[in-house]
Amino acid sequence: MFELLLTMLERLGIIVTVAFLVTRLPFFRHMIQRNEISRKHQYYAIAFFGLFGIIGTYSGVTFDTNSLQFNRWAYELSSEEAIANSRVIGIIIAGLLGGYKVGIGAGIISGLHRFSLGGFTAVSCGLSAILAGVLAGYFHKKRARIHLSTALFVGAFAEATQMLVILLVSKPFIQSLQLVQAIGIPMIIANGVGSAIFLLIVKSVVSEEEKVGATQAQKSLRLAEQTLTYLRNGLSPKTAEVVCRIILKEVDAIAISITNQDNILAHIGLADDHHKKNMSIQTSLTKQVLKKGTLTIANQKDIQCKMNSCPLGAAVIAPLKIRDETIGTLKFYFHFEKDISNLDIELIRGLSSLLSNQLEISEAEQAKQLAKEAEIKALQAQISPHFLFNSLNIIVSLIRTNPELARKLIVNLSQYFRKNLTGTTTNWTTLKEELDHVQAYLAIEEARFVDRLVILYDIDQSALTKKIPTLTLQPLVENAIKHGIKDLAHNCMIKLSIKKIDNSSVKIVVKDNGKGIDEERLQTIITSIVDSQNGTGFGLYNVNRRLLLLLGENSRLRVESKLNKGTSVSFKIKEVEMK
Repeated sequence: MFELLLTMLERLGIIVTVAFLVTRLPFFRHMIQRNEISRKHQYYAIAFFGLFGIIGTYSGVTFDTNSLQFNRWAYELSSEEAIANSRVIGIIIAGLLGGYKVGIGAGIISGLHRFSLGGFTAVSCGLSAILAGVLAGYFHKKRARIHLSTALFVGAFAEATQMLVILLVSKPFIQSLQLVQAIGIPMIIANGVGSAIFLLIVKSVVSEEEKVGATQAQKSLRLAEQTLTYLRNGLSPKTAEVVCRIILKEVDAIAISITNQDNILAHIGLADDHHKKNMSIQTSLTKQVLKKGTLTIANQKDIQCKMNSCPLGAAVIAPLKIRDETIGTLKFYFHFEKDISNLDIELIRGLSSLLSNQLEISEAEQAKQLAKEAEIKALQAQISPHFLFNSLNIIVSLIRTNPELARKLIVNLSQYFRKNLTGTTTNWTTLKEELDHVQAYLAIEEARFVDRLVILYDIDQSALTKKIPTLTLQPLVENAIKHGIKDLAHNCMIKLSIKKIDNSSVKIVVKDNGKGIDEERLQTIITSIVDSQNGTGFGLYNVNRRLLLLLGENSRLRVESKLNKGTSVSFKIKEVEMK
């Protein structure tokens, strides 16, 4: 019995070889990766594991129930002989990984073959092969992932079931009993271990490939992260060259190229002496990728290089897309087509997808920026009419009573609007220019209030070089006059403070001693356009909106007010990068 066990374990080397080979077959990969496989792959699996069962039968050892002797190989059987074999292993793996249909199909093929060899256990062994497929298929239905312990148990249990069937079906019973006593335990152990070893090898190979695939995925993500900064500026010769250099350092290709729909934007690596940027696309396969948007592999002939000594022997051409429209290609070049592995193809496919996403995000960000700038211009344009209407009303009222002052105010108004028009063509100005703008405005307002209005300035001259969004201060001062002090009979006061907080920050405060703002209105005055009887309701909302768009949350307006005790509107600005 021990000698038989050693013999069968020795022949598990066949199982190891087959297990390694089977991991290379497409149908087997489908079985490993998913619960359901196509009918075509089911037929492939049934044929393969049926053949594996036949090999397991032939590699077994015959047992003569009269002489109680074992022969090393099984070719044909007499009526007194049976086979100690590893046939059940192929059937078990087929059922565990492929389900009932694959397991039973492999069992039928193996079982019919065993039946054709004869021997007094021909019927029972043939029937047992089919039962093994049913048993393994049952555990396939119950699995989330097949464990080695499951394969060990099912293989051993299927062999134990075969021993039971031999005792129940094969005649004479004395021969069946002798056979089971001689081969039962060795076959149960060997086939249980063999099933587990087969599954272990499969899992090890697949696991290694998954690790390599994960490494490739990490490489794709790392490359995408490194190129993100550059692709934010869109696809251009400059950004394409930087991206190609980054990618070439991380991959095994001999050259990297990026094209748009017409020209080569960049080519880094071998053959850069004649594959140059701004050259028109010559490869017909590249044009095909641009048209169809699918990844393609090109050989040396397909590359269509005019230089006979060109080292570029093969290429993988992947599309770069924005919103499903192919706007360019990413090319990986190799010496030979055989140098391109499946992992290389998956890396290129994933990388082209990630770069396409980055280009799409870049376009979206540019569109967002354009929309932001358009909104800023619209907000600025809303301010000018607001002030114009007030100024014209003042001048109209003065033409009758004080024509000379009206003339001076018209001059002030023209100077003011000259600055105002300049402001609407740019987003930024200096605090000094903005202060000049406010003073031109106040010259007009002082004429309207006569001796009732006092303007106080608390200005840190060193802060006036700081940049500020255009048309920011004047609306705040206008709001203080129009809504704060307008109804005061005397002692109207506006105070403008510009103070440095530190080397990079400045705080601006516009304060009045007017009637103040009630609590309910105070909550919404800068976050929405409010109803106003004296104006458009845009003032503070517009300024706050532009500050948020251009400087961010930290520069939002802060409004403090108490009824009959005045209002203070403040905000902070920091050094920003001019765009």
